[in-house]
Amino acid sequence: MIGILDGKRILITGVLMESSIAFHTAKVAQEQGAEVILTAFPRPTLTERIAKKLPKPAKVIELDVTNTEHLDRLEGLVREELGSLDGVVHSIGFAPQDALGGNFLNTPFESVATAMHVSAFSLKSLAMACKPLMGEGGSIVGLTFDAQFAWPQYDWMGPAKAALEATSRYLARDLGKEDIRCNLISAGPIGSMAAKSIPGFSELADVWNTRSPLAWNMADPEPAGRGVVALLSDFFPKTTGEIIHVDGGVHMMGA
Repeated sequence: MIGILDGKRILITGVLMESSIAFHTAKVAQEQGAEVILTAFPRPTLTERIAKKLPKPAKVIELDVTNTEHLDRLEGLVREELGSLDGVVHSIGFAPQDALGGNFLNTPFESVATAMHVSAFSLKSLAMACKPLMGEGGSIVGLTFDAQFAWPQYDWMGPAKAALEATSRYLARDLGKEDIRCNLISAGPIGSMAAKSIPGFSELADVWNTRSPLAWNMADPEPAGRGVVALLSDFFPKTTGEIIHVDGGVHMMGA
């Protein structure tokens, strides 16, 4: 059977663990016919080991999205490997420890600036680095954690995700004329590397145990990965600036 990404060439960031949404996005994308290239930072060798568990081989490129030299060389490296791109997945987020875990009121600006740069501004940086490779249009998909609410322990990653969501809308506005769509998947909590870096993450995740209409499994990133792949496909040709929730329905629940 032909997959929904048959013949597509996709760049995916953020594959750090087999339990990550990015890994399952890459897995499903390959199963659906895509050629996949991965980026990694700060340990490309770790991603190379994880990539061996994918259905097909995938080249890994070192990419620090805050490093101008890395961004400038990305086009050439990807063009050499794939020729062009049809889709880009932004699965990057980071905040220093003093910006998380209940320290919101005491976090210094330097830590907030780091969280904003890596977690939000990087979507624009990555989009612009990949834009020359998307001459025929394409799809950019990022990952957020619903920024409408103030979550326990999440602190400055909340404003960073709000900035990511706003950045996605502005990219959708400005890249639409290039036939490039930009959308986000808002996923429920997953036991990923990013989650493990949040002090008290279990308190945040416990919300899903009591409020999710659909049973939510923190150990199963594949539903979110499938959502990303759907947005990468041609089945959403006129959808841009959107946030699709893959969270078991928690986003629409009242008290």
